[in-house]
Amino acid sequence: MLVSELLTKELTLAPSEVQAVLADLPPEHLEEVPLCSEAEELRDGYLEAGILGPTSADDAHHVALATVAKADLIVSWNFKHIVHVDKIRLFGAVNLTRGYAVIDIRSPLEVV
Repeated sequence: MLVSELLTKELTLAPSEVQAVLADLPPEHLEEVPLCSEAEELRDGYLEAGILGPTSADDAHHVALATVAKADLIVSWNFKHIVHVDKIRLFGAVNLTRGYAVIDIRSPLEVV
């Protein structure tokens, strides 16, 4: 599982049972994804394309970090900004125009 500083920061605000999901995973199954300017530029591309607004920049950043890290899949409960068919298509379109692969985005129920 890829984990970024952005994710761990957000998890500090999550309910304890949500925090426990990550805490219970064996460390050898976690890979740290560093924040980087490449992902910030891609995040900005998503925002410029109007996929998400500025108040949802962190959501765009999650997708950008996963894309730059070449993740196979994003699993999220965020149905408004990430796991939404129109958003998924638009993230993919921006990725393709910028030379990245289309990333698969699913809800946890689809992968369990």
